[in-house]
Amino acid sequence: MKRLRKVLIVLSAALFLVIIGCRKEADQGVAGKASVKTARPRAEYTGRQACTDCHKKQHELFVGSDHDMAMDVATEETVLGDFNDVTFAHLGVTSRFYKKNGKFYVYTEGPEGEFNDYEIKYTFGVRPLQQYLVEFPGGAYQCLPLCWDSRPEEQGGQRWFHIYGDERIVPRDIMYWTRITQNWNYMCSECHSTNLRKGYDRHKEAYNTNWSEIDVSCEACHGPGSEHVKWAEAAEKGQRYDAQGYLGLTIRLKDVEAATWVFRDPEKGTAERTLPRKTNTLVEMCARCHARRTLIHEEYVHNRSFLDTHMPSVLEEQLYYPDGQIYEEVYVYGSFLQAKMYQAGVECRDCHEPHSGKVYIQGNALCYRCHMVEKYGTAQHHFHKDDSTGTLCVECHMPERTYMVVDPRRDHSMRVPRPDLSDRLETPNSCIQCHDHKDESNRWAAEYTQKWYGELEGGKTHYGEIFYAGRRGYPEARGELIRLASDVQIPPMVRATALHLLRIYPSQDTVEALKKAIHDSDPLIRTVAVESLEMVNVDERFLLIKHLLWDPVRLVRVRTAFSLAGTSKGRMTTEERNQFEYALDEYRQVQYVNADHPTAHLNLGVLAMMEGDRRAAEVSYRKALELEPMLSFTYINLSDLYRQQGREAEGERVLHRALELNFDLADIHHALGLLYVRVKDISKALESLRKAAELEPDNSRYSYVYGIALNSTGKPQDALTVLNQALDRHPYDRDLLYALATLNRDLGNFEEALKYTERLIEVYPQDPNYRQLERLLRERLDKE
Repeated sequence: MKRLRKVLIVLSAALFLVIIGCRKEADQGVAGKASVKTARPRAEYTGRQACTDCHKKQHELFVGSDHDMAMDVATEETVLGDFNDVTFAHLGVTSRFYKKNGKFYVYTEGPEGEFNDYEIKYTFGVRPLQQYLVEFPGGAYQCLPLCWDSRPEEQGGQRWFHIYGDERIVPRDIMYWTRITQNWNYMCSECHSTNLRKGYDRHKEAYNTNWSEIDVSCEACHGPGSEHVKWAEAAEKGQRYDAQGYLGLTIRLKDVEAATWVFRDPEKGTAERTLPRKTNTLVEMCARCHARRTLIHEEYVHNRSFLDTHMPSVLEEQLYYPDGQIYEEVYVYGSFLQAKMYQAGVECRDCHEPHSGKVYIQGNALCYRCHMVEKYGTAQHHFHKDDSTGTLCVECHMPERTYMVVDPRRDHSMRVPRPDLSDRLETPNSCIQCHDHKDESNRWAAEYTQKWYGELEGGKTHYGEIFYAGRRGYPEARGELIRLASDVQIPPMVRATALHLLRIYPSQDTVEALKKAIHDSDPLIRTVAVESLEMVNVDERFLLIKHLLWDPVRLVRVRTAFSLAGTSKGRMTTEERNQFEYALDEYRQVQYVNADHPTAHLNLGVLAMMEGDRRAAEVSYRKALELEPMLSFTYINLSDLYRQQGREAEGERVLHRALELNFDLADIHHALGLLYVRVKDISKALESLRKAAELEPDNSRYSYVYGIALNSTGKPQDALTVLNQALDRHPYDRDLLYALATLNRDLGNFEEALKYTERLIEVYPQDPNYRQLERLLRERLDKE
């Protein structure tokens, strides 16, 4: 839970990625060649009844699934939980579930720890759990943390449980159920109803959330159907109706290429698509709800780029293991985009019946449709007994991970198990997920896979090995990351992640790779390349990326505008200035629509600082703190603003307020330590810097600063101890190595200093300063 809380805070801090809003619609096209034109009247939402009159079979499949009950009004028919005056005790909090006057209630802990009676307004979900929504002032709905396990009793179900298991979430915790992280309007609503609009009014600070249908219905995927209905009515009468699109459909999800899968090479044993997949329309439509993503525009338009309205996460450290396996809840899309089958042209509907969401056939038979049973269904392939789970394709290639206590979900990257990498990369593998006995280790499993299959995946370096090194800043990762980012044969999600990691590797080679990436055909690649190009000074960056202000995809435009905020407008042409202002206004609209979340105001504060408006920045930061006092980065930004204004005493009070709420925030202790250094209160500075380094040893910067502070106060031996301990965790950290080299030099430990300098030269050969230091150290040693 502590890990999840940190994930939410870290992700929130980067939420210029929470971007919503645009008042014009740009055509899709090649990067840099967008145009704006007047749109034809759009189709309207008609409701499912208009669909079921003609599409009865699809409706029956849909009703047989759980989709149509994703959300509903709380009634005797929809509520699955036991509200017959029962109690549930969880870590000192006892809640009571009961009915009164035909309504459902829970008596439980609310804001500030006070117990209240809350009416259940809506149900949320069906299987394997059902959640419940409680209404709060201003149209806000919060997700109750007490859920009903709807599995059969023999499977451990038919009980109440807490969504965060055995961790006590106190009222002032950022994860508490009445805070923004558990707000239905912001966090959940879009994917559980049809044509939903959050409708947050930032001036009234209230929601007017509305939908066409309360649950997920036909038009959620097929788009507004009024034009199609008009076409069908006219066709039934033998008349002609000039509908927009094919048969008046907003989006055509049928494979118009009529491609099939055929076995061309019996030796290979896998089917191939007869025609290459030309579009990602279906996958991107599904991604709207089956991706770890951030909404960037409320007006979703079917058949447009997914990135025109959403920002998908890449394979970030807090969300995925280094090799791309699922870690947090990431909802399939980022996993699937890594898969070889996706690269081969497989789409969601190739395995899943679109209306029920269920796979066409249970068990290995589903896989045998494209993988010959004679090759992949034998012991010569899986090496397991016929009656064991090891014979099931999904158990090896799509292992499960459980979320929300009772909800197991399969990893859709469909990968080769790699127990040989697990110890090095600290990753799970499906072999040990089944064979979890004490005498069966990763090495044990790796020996068997080596014996059975030889070198896995042709002995090639797995991108997980590169990402593991890249996340830790290892210098040898730079060249491999550039290779991954530049290889168009590699899945775009992997390429985008490589570009994301390159942001900490400033070099000419890196810049050249990013220059190519900003012209890539994939908008995700262009977006992440813009982010990483912030290593280049803003004047050069403007020349490189200004064309992306006209990009046909909204996400690319707003990310580019943010990157160029603060640029001198005097160097722009009139056309460039107008487009820059337009795209920057899009970015502001993003924050306004998401103004119910504190990070939107944090982002507006950062933007104001980039534009030199410190007063506006302070107003935005304070608003962010008002909305969510537990977001630590806001305190740091506000304190730094006061530093720039010479208001250090106010900055100190701001940071102490954060520690009063949560004393274990390493970022706050570090910021406070730097403040004390500036005001020359050295004893307090050392104490705060020490605390930061202890709380977050994986942050090498905190240990480095603490070590330098110790040395500057006449404690060089203590400094050496701190820096060497940090180096054990971060063996390639440039600052740590250089500090140890120069500190040992100053103490006369020239051999030790030379040892660290040689390591610097080995891993950072491009820096001439290290060779100069080596030369001086050898000269000193020669004189002794």
